Amino acid sequence: MRTAVIACLSVCAVAFSPSARRQPMQMNVEGPSLKKIVATAVAGIFTVGGFNMPAQALTKADVNSLSYLQVKGTGLANRCPEVIGEGSIPLQGGKKYAIKDLCIEPKSWQGEEEVATKKGEAVKEFVNTKLMTRQTYSLDGVSGSLEVQGGNAVFTEEDGIDYAATTVQLPGGARVPFLFTVKDLVAKSSSAGPIKPGFDLGGSFTVPSYRTGLFLDPKGRGTTTGYDFTQGLIGIQTGLEGDKELFKENNKKFDVLKGDIEFAVNKVNAEEGEFGGVFVSTQPSDTDMGAKEPKKILIKGIFYGQIE
Repeated sequence: MRTAVIACLSVCAVAFSPSARRQPMQMNVEGPSLKKIVATAVAGIFTVGGFNMPAQALTKADVNSLSYLQVKGTGLANRCPEVIGEGSIPLQGGKKYAIKDLCIEPKSWQGEEEVATKKGEAVKEFVNTKLMTRQTYSLDGVSGSLEVQGGNAVFTEEDGIDYAATTVQLPGGARVPFLFTVKDLVAKSSSAGPIKPGFDLGGSFTVPSYRTGLFLDPKGRGTTTGYDFTQGLIGIQTGLEGDKELFKENNKKFDVLKGDIEFAVNKVNAEEGEFGGVFVSTQPSDTDMGAKEPKKILIKGIFYGQIE
């Protein structure tokens, strides 16, 4: 399946090239199946038309040459640098490499919704969404280690700005918050290198709760603090089953879920140790601390990294 995903990413990679256009706390851990999501991406969701690319490439050297005042208010801080070149970076077995300044910039977001077919049947499909968050949704400064293990290159995420609170709006008007992240990512390649166009990395990561333990909802309910009942509705919460309808809302929990991501390299600057390409990520949305079922979010965009 990974081969099919990488093939899809490679075909679309041209669109990203610089020359194209630029409670005590309760814990619940579960990993939603994402096979159908990846299959949908392979079928053609990852299309060029869904992206609004910048007019010009912005290299790492360009970013480093800008002052704070030149970046302030322009949105450049939310953009990932782009790589110019198609070289190759060799990887040696038994040697541990450091990946630094990994930047992951989404370009499109889709949410899974039930859509009625012409026959009147309800099927789940990914639909386009409208971004409601300002330009603070990219991940930056992510770092980790890369080494060859058993004939495969493996990247382990360790530090950096590896999460960003994001909200999108579905066509019906419903807003879906989620924590875009690659926390605790362990991504494995199908080869031992070298890092060159076509090199892939893919694996699972942890998706923490969108809210933390000290969060209180409008009714003053929380996990480690706050009420454990709905104020003003005490009458319907008495008796043996009085709390049944509001049980999930009253009993908050810190959900820890799982997501998957696939990277495909399409540009390499061997002299500077830079590589970049495109990615497809699938992850669950916020659960409102256990009160709602999470929606599946499909995220596509570009990434940049340095190896040393």
